[in-house]
Amino acid sequence: MLHDKKPLNEKFYYQPTLELAKALLGCLLIKETSEGTAAGFIVETEAYIGPLDKAAHSYNNRRTKRTEIMFGHPGHAYTHTMHTHCLINVVSGESGIPESVLIRAVEPYTGHELMEARRPKAKNKREWTNGPGKLTKALGITMADYGHPLNHSPFWITTGWTVEPDMIMAGSRIGISNSGEAKDYPWRFWIHGNHYISR
Repeated sequence: MLHDKKPLNEKFYYQPTLELAKALLGCLLIKETSEGTAAGFIVETEAYIGPLDKAAHSYNNRRTKRTEIMFGHPGHAYTHTMHTHCLINVVSGESGIPESVLIRAVEPYTGHELMEARRPKAKNKREWTNGPGKLTKALGITMADYGHPLNHSPFWITTGWTVEPDMIMAGSRIGISNSGEAKDYPWRFWIHGNHYISR
């Protein structure tokens, strides 16, 4: 069912970061592991606009071992840990401009049994993937995926739903209260009415 789906073209990731954050909504995020394959439709994202964004890891062009991949070409996985959870960002922006899009929530598509087993404390199906640290556990995304090009298996993004512009909502990002005025930027995007968004 997934084998006939081709990864998104590399050119897709060269959109301006705010546009990419909206364009990723409805796309299918797929992770193949030795246990099997799990996939979900992206339903919520957050944009981080690098050097000028106080909420971004790369604020002021901060270049560290952690942020290095963000200075490369768009379309690669930027995984990082926060409060012991692994989070997945899609590198965006031109090469040398460290921007990214955080995947905040997905709607399960395939690999339900795997997701359920990986999220044993979840009270229901919604809680498998309705947050950035939850979805990585459910899909089997780890820090080992750092730098992986997202147009190649075993970890890739392909076409999914068509999301019309009037279905896309925007609001302030979550969990960045210590980032000055950046905490109010309306750079979180989600599909209106979707049951799996984080809040």
